[in-house]
Parts: sequence; structure tokens; C-alpha cells
Amino acid sequence: MKRLLLILLLLATTISLMTAQNVRRTRRGIILVDTGMVIRAIEPYRGNPDNGVGYAGIVNKYKQKFPHVNVYCMVIPNAVAYYCPDSVQSWTSAERPAIMDILSKLSADVQAVDIYDTLQAHATEPIYSRTDHHWAPLGAYYAASHFAQVAGLEFKELTAYEPRIIRNFVGSMYTFSRDKAVKNAPEDFVYYVPRDSDFTATHVTYKRQSKKVGRRRWRRFLTASEPEPFSFFRHYEDGDGNAYCTFMGGDMNTTSVTTAIRNNRRLLILKDSYGNALPSYLFSSFEEIHVVDCRYFLQNMVDFVNNHAITDILFANNLIHASMEKTCQAYERYLTQKPTMQHEIQ
Repeated sequence: MKRLLLILLLLATTISLMTAQNVRRTRRGIILVDTGMVIRAIEPYRGNPDNGVGYAGIVNKYKQKFPHVNVYCMVIPNAVAYYCPDSVQSWTSAERPAIMDILSKLSADVQAVDIYDTLQAHATEPIYSRTDHHWAPLGAYYAASHFAQVAGLEFKELTAYEPRIIRNFVGSMYTFSRDKAVKNAPEDFVYYVPRDSDFTATHVTYKRQSKKVGRRRWRRFLTASEPEPFSFFRHYEDGDGNAYCTFMGGDMNTTSVTTAIRNNRRLLILKDSYGNALPSYLFSSFEEIHVVDCRYFLQNMVDFVNNHAITDILFANNLIHASMEKTCQAYERYLTQKPTMQHEIQ
């Protein structure tokens, strides 16, 4: 009996050591998890539970500024919330308390869109990329579904979409970590295009430009284009690391989509790159959808909301951006800035 117990103890110790060896930190603190079958690179969260106080404040301010508009707040968890092994939880701050703190500080007339448990229920599915810092389009689908429930909207099942696959995708986590294990573990990037959906899209694109003003001095500008039609979806070739830019071509634009729906509801999504994957699941829910990135916008927000007769505003930023002071400063600035085609970047 003692011999059996000793064997079991040695076996448990061996398994524990193997597990420890399969989790390591790489460049920039990226957590690399190797189960022997799957490689996953995870970006840690470095914020505190109360880092989102300013973010809740700016969401509340938008509701005060636009009392006639339905305002929603979706704080998107990152992969670390669901996939960080218990043994290395000390390598990251906990995301759930920080998200709950933001949602608890919203005013009573702002509607919280708490997707944490929704995503948790699907964590065994590919809802986050293994090689990129973004969620996967499937995760965005479940989040959009929950938003539709909160907002009282029609919403289509996933069977109403055509899955398209970009194979051998290795995303930003290889760039961040420079770990060959990530490079050698490509995945399928699967996105979903609505079937039988009639919509048109236009966008204003932004470009960074530099102008030399002295022998060693440069000034940097953000320049906006005129609105122009474009294809909402861009299909990348297999192996292209930019696959997440499938939606709207990436972050540096303000997008407007007109659908065939007639319900007198027009949505404005204020987002970071995570929010790029949300709009196409809502083409059957709104007459119009307008998408503004938290880093690129040269119009005046009050004019934009009024000119487009916006009825609903959804804040959809991941927790890391929601915890940043510069995100709040940008949304604050948008309310008062004068429209321009060019803005100097400090």
C-alpha cells in the first residue's frame, strides 16, 4: 500500500512539473501555454480593479450629453480572463473585478452589457485567437447576441452566416513575443459573412503623415479622406498575419453602413479594434450602423450623433483600452473638437 502511495505521489509530482514546464513568460510578459496539443499566447492585464473609473465616467457623460439616445457599455474581456492557468495567475491582474467595477459605476440610465459569463459559457469553443491578441469572430458573435437581447433587437442565428476561412494564420502574438513556438502553431481564422443581407458601406479613412519643419524636426499629422464606398469585408490570403483586418480593413477609418432594415434605429459603435468584429452581426438589427475608433476621429461627436439621427450608442472597448486614461481623453475630446481634415499628433 505504501509503495502504491509513493508511486502515485511521484506521478502527481511529475505531472505537476510537466505542467509547470509548459507555461512560461516570453518577451513583453506574454504568457505562453503549451498543452502538448495546443499553443496559446496570452497578453496579461496589468491594471487595477479601479482603473476604469474614468471610463465609466465618460460613458455616463455621453448619456448626459445625449439624453434621448440609448447608451450601452460593453467592456470586453481579454483571453487572459479565461485561459490563464491557475498556477500563474500572479502573472496577470484579474479582469473580472475590474470589469464589474466599471459596470457598477454606470449611471442608472446607462445599460450595462455584461458579456463576461456569456463568453465563459463558450470558452471551450474558439472564441479567442491563440496567436493574436484579439478575440475571434465567434466570440464577437456571442457578444453581439447578448447585446441584441439587452437592446431588444432582432438577431440572426449563426446559421444565417457563411463561414469563411483564412488558414495558417499567425497574428500579433508572434510579433509581441518573438517566440518560435507561436510562429510554428498557426490556426484557422474563421469569420462570418451574412447571407442574403442587403447593405452598403462607406468610410472615411485616416492616414498618418509626417512633414519636415527643420533639419531635425518633424511634425506628425492625422489626415482624413472624403467619404467613399468600400467593401466591408476584405478576404486575406492564407498565411496573412493581417487577417483580423478583414473587418472594415482595420482601425483607421470611420465606417457607415446602411442596411435593408426599417425599424428607425441607428447605432453608433464607439470602439477599439475588438469592436471591429461586432457590426456585421447587427446588419439585421439596425437601419444604419456607424463605427468610430477611439484613436481616429476628426469630426465633432455632437454633430455626428445629430446629423445621423443616432438612436443607440454602444461603447465596445476591451478592458485594457477601457483602463487607459488616453481612451477617456479621446472620447472627451471628440465631444468638443472642431471638425477638420487634418490634426497634428502630439
